Amino acid sequence: MDRRAFLETLTVGLLATPLGAGAQPTTKIYRVGVVLQGGPYYLAVDGLRAGLKELGFEERKHYTLLIRDVKGDLGGVAEAARSLEKEKVDLIYAVGTSVVVAVQRATTTEVPIVFYGGRDPVDSGLVKSLANPRGRVTGVDSRANDLAPKRLEILKETIPRLRRVLTFYDPSNVVAQDAVAEARQAALRVRVEFVERSVHSVDDLRARVLALKSGEVDALFTMGDGMVISQAKFIAETAKARKLPTMFPERTAVVEGGLISYGPSFYAAGQLGARYVHRVLLGTSPAGLPVERLDRFELVLNARTAREIGLTIPPSLLARADQVIE
Repeated sequence: MDRRAFLETLTVGLLATPLGAGAQPTTKIYRVGVVLQGGPYYLAVDGLRAGLKELGFEERKHYTLLIRDVKGDLGGVAEAARSLEKEKVDLIYAVGTSVVVAVQRATTTEVPIVFYGGRDPVDSGLVKSLANPRGRVTGVDSRANDLAPKRLEILKETIPRLRRVLTFYDPSNVVAQDAVAEARQAALRVRVEFVERSVHSVDDLRARVLALKSGEVDALFTMGDGMVISQAKFIAETAKARKLPTMFPERTAVVEGGLISYGPSFYAAGQLGARYVHRVLLGTSPAGLPVERLDRFELVLNARTAREIGLTIPPSLLARADQVIE
């Protein structure tokens, strides 16, 4: 049995283990803190609710969510995490690798943390190993950060004339730095000029997006930067008004007018994370719950947007899409 199969078998076994006599549900209403950067990340919270309901946990009856939305401001995560710690939550659910890292650093007690992240949690310092986290942190990993090259290839297939691709990112965000480095190398392989523009706040990002002019670049490429992803709807709408093709890492922006997305479902990540939240609330230590990989990626295309910006999506790509929005 290879390592991946072993981890998957081990994870399923641990998460599916029936509750013992000492871990029966009580009348306690658990307090679950949630920290996220807003925007599409709320889908992970929706998935969390749905997953907990499937496990017999109903909101307000068995648990309450104390949500801290920092609205794209990564610098606000530490304060949000400390406020939840002071309120003595039973667990913190953190969405996005940069957010999880900040939550872990900001909290000083042993409050358990369940996460969804797109960067290797071992390299990020969140866990000692995938199979044996050995700490108070565990959860779901999608390695979505590694998909930048594939997204560029899909964009090039969609727009054969593609020459200049623009991306915005916060240079202080290590996760975004990694994604940019991967995309930079991929751009060389597909012979595309990769234009990088740094932004340092949501206001800065919005101003730079609004300043874009038609024809300035051939497409806008959004990567694994939580601040940028939190503004996905705004970016999609603004780019479409300028007839600028867009590539996103998650489907929400495409539903709202973006052109293409390729990546994991935040909703599915939340559903999967619910199994961890459920087990930890009922007494299982995160230290012994292996991190699970979410490796199902969706290709979503918006044919309506393509028509509005004067672009024809190749039939080969339409045939491979998981969803085509008409």
